[in-house]
Amino acid sequence: MATAPHHDSSRQAWLGWLETERRYGANTLAAYAADLEDYEGFLAHQTDAVCDLTPDRRLFRGWLAEMAARNLARTTIARRVSALRSFYRFCGRTGRMDVADLAWLKAPKPPKSVPKPVSEEEARSLMAAIFRRRGEEWGKSRDFAVLMLLYGCGLRVSEALSLQRREAPLGEWLRITGKGNKIREVPVLPAVAEAVSAYLNVCPFDPGPDSPLFLSARGNAFGPRAAQRLVESLRMELNLPEHVTPHALRHAFATHLLGNGADLRAIQELLGHASLSTTQRYTSVDEAHLLRLHRETHPRAG
Repeated sequence: MATAPHHDSSRQAWLGWLETERRYGANTLAAYAADLEDYEGFLAHQTDAVCDLTPDRRLFRGWLAEMAARNLARTTIARRVSALRSFYRFCGRTGRMDVADLAWLKAPKPPKSVPKPVSEEEARSLMAAIFRRRGEEWGKSRDFAVLMLLYGCGLRVSEALSLQRREAPLGEWLRITGKGNKIREVPVLPAVAEAVSAYLNVCPFDPGPDSPLFLSARGNAFGPRAAQRLVESLRMELNLPEHVTPHALRHAFATHLLGNGADLRAIQELLGHASLSTTQRYTSVDEAHLLRLHRETHPRAG
């Protein structure tokens, strides 16, 4: 089955709009393109005719069932449906397709997930364990500084590792470019700034101000997978739960602030969440902590 030429041009125009107008990053664009291709692949097995992407409720439901049969994660299905809906809305607005009501074009609701943060005790043990490991001291200083940025500033791994040499030494505020190229200002704790300075003082490489701040043993950029392996090995050494990941340190930043009385709106700004509803997931974590604390400490709990 072939894809109609005008659908190819519509796809390219849609992806171009996502990139220039919505400012989606390369990874998101690639994912959305693959999502639309997945739907087209499903349609290819339904008919021998030229691929017709006209919205069709029956075919859409069949696609949902087929994705569920493939045991795809609900979050993946939700993103693919979102991509298809975005494509149709773009085609409708630009007159490329006659798009009627799309209220039926919805993904099954995913179960409400609550982030699993690292406890304060787990965070402390994770940081302390770095310096008890084998290896060069400068590498340990780098690992410590990276994890401090995640836990002390609430950065995403990609945000911490995209910092450049010229941004150090860190001041009281750090300008971060997050998802969708959104810029936010993040306060820097003295302990975080000290950790980054300590790393720079012993780092054997100095490739210039425009180079990555964090470097590997070969002087290349220290990548996200290396950060994940670091936490995985520390987690195994300390026998910590599987949910202890680099991103869990960002969750811990949010929940520990919330537990100490920080305002939810302020946490939203610090994390760079576009929607307050995303940040509100952390209140469930804090409520669970309060309930456990109450049951463990109240005189009448027994």
